[in-house]
Amino acid sequence: MRKFVCALGAGLLALCLGAPAAHANVLIGGTRVVFPAKDGEVTVRLTNDNDHPVLVESWIDRGDVHSTPESVDVPFLLTPPLFRMEAKKEQSLRIVYTHEQLPADRESLFWLNVLEVPPKPTGPQAEGQNLLQLALRSRLKLFYRPAGLPGDPLKAPAQLTWKVDADGKALVAHNPTPFHVTISEISVSAGGKSVAVDLGMVAPLSDLRLALHDGAPKPAAGSVVKFTAINDFGAADSFTGAVAP
Repeated sequence: MRKFVCALGAGLLALCLGAPAAHANVLIGGTRVVFPAKDGEVTVRLTNDNDHPVLVESWIDRGDVHSTPESVDVPFLLTPPLFRMEAKKEQSLRIVYTHEQLPADRESLFWLNVLEVPPKPTGPQAEGQNLLQLALRSRLKLFYRPAGLPGDPLKAPAQLTWKVDADGKALVAHNPTPFHVTISEISVSAGGKSVAVDLGMVAPLSDLRLALHDGAPKPAAGSVVKFTAINDFGAADSFTGAVAP
């Protein structure tokens, strides 16, 4: 039975990846999950906002958007992985760390997947009809945060430093902190105007190249970088930086 359900989930997931955009009605309590290592486990609250029950399947992966429940290998147990959720009801997902060795000097990134499978239509309107059903998947970042990391994750975006790459076509963000920094908006002054820049997430203790848009001229040293970053609570905080010489 479990193999059948996994195959069903995998098939519906493949269909979902190639389908037009739709909105899931199984709501997740938050836009990201922060897992403090000292706690050993966290819970994620789900709410079924539909007027009908749904089948929900959940799993965690290491960054493969095409992952399926039976193919993942992560240091977490997630319960319940598969359940029926009644209309307008809530359910908690429990995520437990299994103590695989992970870096102790920085956060590690994983992804939480929540797949919503609607019931098969019934009644006179469904009889004799060809119907397309979509399984809708939500995908959230899960940050595993080791205990004792130096600094404040809410202040990490302010510590980013900026430079222009050698060909002058991109900003390079350097993150000296042990925390991930997700940039949701960014622009830089160049040639007397504000120029949009690619978005992205800067991994801990790493660099990220963000391409300039619209064939912008090379930003000069001291050019102002304005950006917003998503904090632990899913809110957008504004920051300002400058291009280094």
